[in-house]
Amino acid sequence: MTATKKAATSPRHRARELALQGIYEWRLSGSSATQIGRSTGGDKSLGRYDSELYQQLLRGTIAQQEALGELIAPHLDRALKELSPIECSVLLLGAYELTQHPEVPYRVVINEAVELAKTFGGSDGHKFVNGVLDKLAAQVRAVEVGA
Repeated sequence: MTATKKAATSPRHRARELALQGIYEWRLSGSSATQIGRSTGGDKSLGRYDSELYQQLLRGTIAQQEALGELIAPHLDRALKELSPIECSVLLLGAYELTQHPEVPYRVVINEAVELAKTFGGSDGHKFVNGVLDKLAAQVRAVEVGA
């Protein structure tokens, strides 16, 4: 079943999965985006993925993590540093994509983040991610959300 699921994964979704894993690695190890990107780029076992999107998401999220954290913070019920590393990484990635990739519909960004949280996070983490990103989308993409 795993091979079938991998085959069905779009290159853009796979790029988001890899970016999330890279952000998670950065949060835990302190490796730079360049180091993480280099090690991922050389790994042929990762399957098909949109390497340009992967690099944008990984580098952009890490570079802007402080500003993204400030955007997310008002929508949290606890401090950002108290979140699980996966939830925090998913929220940073989702916030980056909401603010820096307006060509991607906000519903797609939120859905992708929820799927990542379901795949990599705890049992109810996806509900938390959905709620936070929904509030953030209303703030940063008010026109699109209101339409």
